[in-house]
Amino acid sequence: MDKPSFGERVRYAFDNWMARGTLALMALLGLATIVLVLVVGLIAWVLLKVFPDQVNTAGETPWDILWGGLMRTLDPGTMGGDEGWMFRFLMLVITIGGLIIVASLIGIISGAFDAKVEDLRKGRSRVLEHDHTLILGWSEKVFPIIHELCLANESRGKSAIVILADRDKVQMEDDIKSEVGAHMKATGGKTRVIVRSGDPMNLTELEVANPNAARSIIVLAPEDDDDPDSVVIKTTLAVTNNPRRKQGEYHIVGELQEESNIEAATLVGKDEAHWVLGNDLISRIMVQTCRQSGLSVVYAELLDFDGAEIYFSRQPSLDGKTFYEAQLAFEDSMVMGLVSDDVPVLNPPADQVLKEGDSLILIAEDDDTIRLGAAPGTADPAKVSAKPAPELGPETTLILGYNDNLQVMLSELDEYSTPRSRVTIVSRRELPPLPDFSDIDVAWEQGDPTSRSVLDALHPETFDHILVLAASDLPPQRADAKTLIALLHLRDIADEYGVDLNVVSEMLDDRNRELAEVTQADDFIVSDKLISLMLSQVSENKQLTDVFDELFRSDGPEIYLRPADEYVVLGEPVDFYTVIEAARRKGETAIGHRFDALARDAGSMYGVSVNPLKTEAHAYTAADKIIVLAEN
Repeated sequence: MDKPSFGERVRYAFDNWMARGTLALMALLGLATIVLVLVVGLIAWVLLKVFPDQVNTAGETPWDILWGGLMRTLDPGTMGGDEGWMFRFLMLVITIGGLIIVASLIGIISGAFDAKVEDLRKGRSRVLEHDHTLILGWSEKVFPIIHELCLANESRGKSAIVILADRDKVQMEDDIKSEVGAHMKATGGKTRVIVRSGDPMNLTELEVANPNAARSIIVLAPEDDDDPDSVVIKTTLAVTNNPRRKQGEYHIVGELQEESNIEAATLVGKDEAHWVLGNDLISRIMVQTCRQSGLSVVYAELLDFDGAEIYFSRQPSLDGKTFYEAQLAFEDSMVMGLVSDDVPVLNPPADQVLKEGDSLILIAEDDDTIRLGAAPGTADPAKVSAKPAPELGPETTLILGYNDNLQVMLSELDEYSTPRSRVTIVSRRELPPLPDFSDIDVAWEQGDPTSRSVLDALHPETFDHILVLAASDLPPQRADAKTLIALLHLRDIADEYGVDLNVVSEMLDDRNRELAEVTQADDFIVSDKLISLMLSQVSENKQLTDVFDELFRSDGPEIYLRPADEYVVLGEPVDFYTVIEAARRKGETAIGHRFDALARDAGSMYGVSVNPLKTEAHAYTAADKIIVLAEN
């Protein structure tokens, strides 16, 4: 290789210097200014000595000439009073050089400022918040989560939500403003949303979101990834195994799609992470709701932060009292279980005695509304109904459509159904091999669930329950559009035969729910929203993880909506203390009621009231329901 020339070495050094950035460029301009002033100043001083009549600087020192030259580089007007053409020419050279240098300096500073602003807009600066909720990742679930956290933070004062996702910061901010900006203002603006752009799986970029100071961390599954669970697990690993992690435990809530990944996720998160199985949750709720109209509204009421919520309360004055006595001790809170020896128990035996250290699991409007009544309430035994629950026979269920949760739903249906129940599935897609079920017989028919001719041939009016599934292989809007078409056909069929169809549909976008309500379906399961509500609740209170696990298991106490005439005398005013007594006799825990007259009224929560005031009396009808926690 040829030896580089002197000029090449100079150019190489110049290139390296220019690559150092703004400060290096400013230093180079400063050096150029000094050289220009020194060279021209030296020439001017020499001319002063040789041609004193050509300059007006007689008597000035070299330092005065240099200072004057420097001022001319910064202010061209300084040379207005110069005399002597030779001197003027030299000062003109300095002025022109100064103009070039100053213009370059302004350009460099302006460019550096613009670059800094652009860098800030990219969201690379470190968050200095403390006790904030940190959301790692991005999906459509982020909007209902922000909505719910803003409600939860209303009683907390100034709070912050920090989002770190590998997306454009400006775009994320615009999306948040568009989707939940109005709600954030409506809640008083107490919660600030801070967005940062970066990869949550990158340890360096994760530090930007300050996870060590976060109150809780929510890890979202990406929507555009073939294996979202691996992203969630790796993100959690970046938090828990970070060499710069805090000494104490994190409170992490993560979303998983597949139950098969729960073991690996548990190894990563250990006791610091709590996992929400999205597909499993929606499948269970879909199956439970299809058998009980209005159940989805009950779940939504318990899971969101607007209205009744689940709280834990220690009441030492109730130590030694029975669980039933604790139920009657509150006027405006509903006792649904207790925590004994750190184990939550829903619907415990009515005669179980509360011991020291036990906490109550209650449904209340807010934690500051939990207070004992002035005196225990009393029931009216004369208004308790002795009507037994009817014996359940085989049921028929029609499932329209196909998605990845179908097999889990069938397993759940098998758990709830009586022997010889029948399930008919209609979908374009052929079913994969299914396991053998003990209590249901599954039949599949290929067809388009949105086709009226296909639906007419099925005779949906003859089925006990109808499930309309959202297609998981389509974009959310297209999937919801097909669901709406199927629901409209089902409504028309119901009108034609003069029957009420028990229809439960799955929606992917909550904004389509209002459109779907015109179909008069019994329940709408908005999958993303329910998962978001669960993540939000657990992020605020980790104790709720065990409660929800207990609540959504098919072999434990669950929520049922049962005919009011099985509990109380119809047509006579009855307070809720009496309803609690009626449920106690059945080994159940009453938590609310549903009035059939309001079943189509969205403003009245479709007739559902969880945690009603116990002293208010109502005359129930045969179509009204009592909401209870029961084993089966």
